[in-house]
Amino acid sequence: MFTNKRPLIMGVINVTPDSFSDGGLYLSTQQAIVHARNLIDEGVDILDIGGESTRPGSQQVSTDEELKRVIPVLEALIATNTPISVDTSKPEVMKYAIAAGAFMINDVNALRSPGALETVAQNNHVRICLMHMQGTPQGMQINPEYKNIVSEVKDFLQQRIHSAMKAGISKERLVIDPGFGFGKTLQHNLRLLDQLDQLTTLGVPVLAGLSRKSMLGTITGNSVDRRIHESIAAALLAVVKGAKIVRVHDVKASKDALAIYNAMKNFDVSQAI
Repeated sequence: MFTNKRPLIMGVINVTPDSFSDGGLYLSTQQAIVHARNLIDEGVDILDIGGESTRPGSQQVSTDEELKRVIPVLEALIATNTPISVDTSKPEVMKYAIAAGAFMINDVNALRSPGALETVAQNNHVRICLMHMQGTPQGMQINPEYKNIVSEVKDFLQQRIHSAMKAGISKERLVIDPGFGFGKTLQHNLRLLDQLDQLTTLGVPVLAGLSRKSMLGTITGNSVDRRIHESIAAALLAVVKGAKIVRVHDVKASKDALAIYNAMKNFDVSQAI
């Protein structure tokens, strides 16, 4: 799937009361399912279901609560044949999600929780996204510091790729995410976006999640529910810099924008003469 020539669109489904953008909108199982089906109709490539907010300052939920939020939605959507990712750092949630048919685990903690590596390694059909985060969601935005943001993020992701492969997870199953907004200032995020192509040298697909994030609001002054234009711009810039997957809230708008990008990329000037 990740060898597809065009960039893929991952649609966000937050089954949470406190996510930064849409917390509480899709908290019930039925609301989340309806939202997911709308994203499918809009042309999403991958659905990403999360049952625990990882916004700055968020608090962890119990494993039981996260399972209660995520698994019924996942089970209801398997029949759509749309690849489904589950956004979790808990090995127990990973295990149940994989058993229920998850295509990918999207882990902001990059399989560093005890037992996470082993859980994914035991299931050789599932993909895994390894994300960079400095600190934890509870305090990650309190004065994050780097000497060289790009090289430090790249080194971390390279180490996590090595750890995953050492545990028996083949490189073909891996995706990496620089973690925009996870323990990074605006300048850190802009530098990462500008040099995102450096991460493509690690030899695995790069996922970029910039949609509606506070870095965009800092630039434009728009509230979180009014950041569609800057989110589309950021997604396009990430794709230009080599991202193979963009994680977005606004699927239709993102798909339309990327259609223009793909048309231009595939344009054969010789056929126009």
